[in-house]
Amino acid sequence: MQNNKSKYQKMVEKSSPNTNLFLNCLNAFWSGGLICVIGQFITNSLLNFGCDLEISRTLTSIILIFIGILLTGFGIYDEIGKIAGAGSVVPITGFANSVAAPALEFKKEGFIFGVGAKMFIIAGPVIVYSTLTSVLVGIIYYLSK
Repeated sequence: MQNNKSKYQKMVEKSSPNTNLFLNCLNAFWSGGLICVIGQFITNSLLNFGCDLEISRTLTSIILIFIGILLTGFGIYDEIGKIAGAGSVVPITGFANSVAAPALEFKKEGFIFGVGAKMFIIAGPVIVYSTLTSVLVGIIYYLSK
């Protein structure tokens, strides 16, 4: 049994690509930062057009989600993700991509069993655990008062 595990481990190491951790971190940093700079530019532009701060923040989120879904639909976001790595996953555009990509992939199976059932295959656990965490933090905050 142990021999099979070591053979498998050697096969995995042989077939896995060598990655440069520093370069991956650098790409994630600049690309995630660039997405945030674009978001800040949108917010500042909306403020200059006369929107108040709260509306500007809401519209910025909506615009970034739209851009993420649009780039996913055209297949551009996957190419950005190949270069940017985690930098394209973390911001709000990455979340939009994680909802839109499965929906596009499974649309051939129909709207109910394809798009509806598979849309949250990636984003679903994030939604569930973030909701549970927010409830727990709310309870702790309520009890600490």
